[in-house]
Amino acid sequence: MEKDDILLKVKDLKKYFPVTSGIVLQRHVGDVKAVDGISFYVKRGETFGLVGESGCGKTTTGRVILQLERPTAGDVFFEGENICKISGEKLRRMRRKMQIIFQDPYASLNPRMTVGDIIGEPLFVHNISKGKELKDRVRHLLEVVGLNPYFITRYPHEFSGGQRQRIGVARALALNPSFIVCDEPISALDVSIQAQIMNLLEDLQDEFGLTYLLIAHDLSVVRHISDRVAVMYLGKLVESTESVELYKNAQHPYTKALLSAIPIPDPIVEEKRKRIILKGDVPSPINPPKGCNFNTRCSVVMDICKEEEPEYKEVRSEHWVACHRV
Repeated sequence: MEKDDILLKVKDLKKYFPVTSGIVLQRHVGDVKAVDGISFYVKRGETFGLVGESGCGKTTTGRVILQLERPTAGDVFFEGENICKISGEKLRRMRRKMQIIFQDPYASLNPRMTVGDIIGEPLFVHNISKGKELKDRVRHLLEVVGLNPYFITRYPHEFSGGQRQRIGVARALALNPSFIVCDEPISALDVSIQAQIMNLLEDLQDEFGLTYLLIAHDLSVVRHISDRVAVMYLGKLVESTESVELYKNAQHPYTKALLSAIPIPDPIVEEKRKRIILKGDVPSPINPPKGCNFNTRCSVVMDICKEEEPEYKEVRSEHWVACHRV
């Protein structure tokens, strides 16, 4: 693989949120280990899926990559430059190439701003266009995402959830980025609308040569659109490989459990299939288990799993797993 093929590289990334005690004299008593030393890369033009249960650190990973949150440790290389080491105007210019589509289309749009102001704000902030040129660009973006260009004077409350998410997509496209973090872009939408938004994202990727980091908890959605997939559990990556390989030959017990939860529309196959039910709850990220993070819920746990953290290693070409049994 050529070095130029890699658009984004994440190395040993950590994000801890401090936990304090006391009202006046606040003491640091611990940390929420939201992201705990993960490494992966995203190739140009591909969709990289990041999946896992709620609270595993997926969204925090996306926000740290975009520098909306500064990392506790580790590095994020975008187009070969470590963006964790830059700030000010240089970071501001880099941000034009990196955008985000938020999870909740109801909370991510300012209700006091018109659609034209919402989509045009990035263009205005970065001093790219103003006046008639800006309005023409906004109308064009509305057409690109399948909305009427005359909606420019309307407010968010006048739109459905699916239409609001299209507005969010148009805002992300405004600066012609090369990389977009899609933070569960369809989880808040009706099932009938979800496919429309996913198809829109695929069409836009082909049209503009976009690279996606798709954050999701629905493995069936990730399977539909992703080229490669990484599975996250309690702040760490447990498995990462090509999408087809993951669904055919999953190695980690947690990945196998997630895959067994995907419903199959064939009742005969569904009846014969063995479901893997995970027992217990996800441990607290403030005090994760010793050894392997997954050992408290794993059905094939060994003594070594409770003592030593497994190495995240490449078991075959492009297939990485963190498990003592593999």
